[in-house]
Amino acid sequence: MIPRYTTPEMTIVWADTTRFARWLEVELLATEAHASLGLVPGAAARVCRDRAPAVDEAFVEAVSAREAVTDHDVAAFVDVVQDHIGQPDAAWVHFGLTSSDVVDTALCWAMRDAADLLIDAAGDLIATLVGIAREHRGTVMMGRTHGVHAEPTTFGAKVALWALQVDRDRSRLRAARDGIAVLKLSGAVGTYSNIPPEVEAHVGSALGLVPVPATQVIARDRHAEFLWACAAVGSTCELMAVELRHLQRTEVREVQEGFKPGQKGSSAMPHKRNPISAETISGLSRVLRSNLQAGMQDVALWHERDISHSSVERIVVPDSATLAHYVLRRANRLMSGLQVFADRMAANVAASHGLVFSQPVLLAIVRAGVSRDDAYRIVQRNAMRAWDDSVDFRGLLDADPEVGSVLGDRAGDVLDEAFDLHRSLRHVDRVIDALDELDVTNSG
Repeated sequence: MIPRYTTPEMTIVWADTTRFARWLEVELLATEAHASLGLVPGAAARVCRDRAPAVDEAFVEAVSAREAVTDHDVAAFVDVVQDHIGQPDAAWVHFGLTSSDVVDTALCWAMRDAADLLIDAAGDLIATLVGIAREHRGTVMMGRTHGVHAEPTTFGAKVALWALQVDRDRSRLRAARDGIAVLKLSGAVGTYSNIPPEVEAHVGSALGLVPVPATQVIARDRHAEFLWACAAVGSTCELMAVELRHLQRTEVREVQEGFKPGQKGSSAMPHKRNPISAETISGLSRVLRSNLQAGMQDVALWHERDISHSSVERIVVPDSATLAHYVLRRANRLMSGLQVFADRMAANVAASHGLVFSQPVLLAIVRAGVSRDDAYRIVQRNAMRAWDDSVDFRGLLDADPEVGSVLGDRAGDVLDEAFDLHRSLRHVDRVIDALDELDVTNSG
């Protein structure tokens, strides 16, 4: 991943030094497990641990140089490790293992750690959203369907629904974490032909990974589930971003992204304050969904294993984890600095001349004994005139003799109730109250 869209914590998870350190730890634990079973000399296992190389940039460069000869990264890694430890003890490194035992176990270890970071970041975003939702539970705004004014809602209710969806994403991340926190050290085709199951159990216990049945590789539906969870995070954040992009349009201007001192919105137009965070989130979510497609195609491999998944995973797994973490952090920053213009929201509610109360008027006329189709015609006729002529919808209804005839002496009271904003929003707090069930302590 290019540095622009990385985070320091996730960069460490996927660094070459971290990857080789994981490989080395798997190798040493397996050697020690063999020794505990009497299959490797105990003294040799201790020497391997004591003389194991430090995994630094020099080590990474040495493996890369060796791979230019072997054309095989794990074989190159083992050669460099054994050279550093020295013979004869180093001969026991990689004893009974196949490359995928080491690579798959280390990859799952990395994905588990990446999932932990993603779960924490999702929790941070949930806490921010919950705070905003509660703060704006009474901030009335226009609800829109198809981009057109529908009925009033509150900004708090809108944000509360986002918080609930991010919480579902957090559940998906937790499930993906459980699915990927596994290992296999079962040999070339998964039959433990040259390595006892006890070795796998020992390494799993040390790393906090669960041994699972496998072929030469761990089944790739687990990896696809992880990529799905990352893509879901991106799609949820894009859901928020697209809404905020609309609400920041000049004609709407109900919210605005934070704008720090010295920031420039355009190189040409000094007045510009563009929704750059929301647009960046929208763009990166497309990459996350594309990576999921590649991961799904990795599930079907030939027989007990082929290598078609490997090149894909070297890109999409770390990139998706990194992008999802960046997107969650960027969304949290966006929401934390968001300006909410309540007065503008109220003005936009009023801008449609009271048309947002057309449904309660319709229902009032139906309750008065008129068929729904006839009631709809009466309301629609007045609504279209209010919109076309920019006149008050309520005034037109008051002046319509057919409405007066239908509603009778109580017409004024009935219309007052239909146009009562508090009545329309009397149950909206149910959405906010649902937040009480969320874990906002970010306990993982």
